[in-house]
Amino acid sequence: MSNDKGLQDAHVKIGAKQTMKLVELGQAAEVYVAEDAEYRLISKIEALCNKHGVKITYVDTMQHLGKACGIEVGAAMAAIVKP
Repeated sequence: MSNDKGLQDAHVKIGAKQTMKLVELGQAAEVYVAEDAEYRLISKIEALCNKHGVKITYVDTMQHLGKACGIEVGAAMAAIVKP
């Protein structure tokens, strides 16, 4: 998320259910996880990403991740969809 526009330009799915589904289907290029999300969600997505070889990038808060995704609310996680 080094550019100023954050994740808004990429094809992104936001939220735990959608992110986990994309990883399980092998369609996630990269996953962003908020460090202040529920521990059970973080541990579950870490295990899935390790199993499927998907890179995880951690973001400090759900609020920052939501803002980077262009939404007004916080997001626990988001996935970049493979092209």
